[in-house]
Amino acid sequence: MNPARAAWPAARRIALVSDTHGQLDSAVLAALAPADLVVHAGDVGNAAVLEALGALAPVAAVAGNNDVAAKWPRGDADLLATLPEALEIALAGGSLVVVHGHQWPRAAQRHARLRARWPEARAIVYGHSHRRVTDTGETPWVLNPGAAGRARTYGGASWLALTVGGGHWRLAGDGFRTT
Repeated sequence: MNPARAAWPAARRIALVSDTHGQLDSAVLAALAPADLVVHAGDVGNAAVLEALGALAPVAAVAGNNDVAAKWPRGDADLLATLPEALEIALAGGSLVVVHGHQWPRAAQRHARLRARWPEARAIVYGHSHRRVTDTGETPWVLNPGAAGRARTYGGASWLALTVGGGHWRLAGDGFRTT
């Protein structure tokens, strides 16, 4: 799997979301407003989700296992076709790899396999499980923002805030920090 490539070197506040399944939680949408870039790790569900996110900031998204023509509105087929399976985004201080994660079905081995596949990344973000995970004990970090929609949110819709700059990356689950 060769990832598509993109660069946003000026982006400092990156919102990480996943698993909206066609319905973006309104509280999550409001919290993303300060973002310079929104990254969606798959199972988007329809074009309306990407349009809502795009009204806030540029959006980089990958396809998930449910992002298939049979599950999307017919009029959204052109947009669906543009979603890559994996994406590598060049940011200040390193690269962020985005993948949905269903390609590695064994959850117990997923983080090790993601790290082995993209050892040069600064962080890897994936979705699929609908459970928020921040595995920052080694590099690359492996991050799952949880589900930002209404399906299987396990305690509520969630997302992650990644702040990059000055060679440092900071992660928060409760919004962007200014200090």
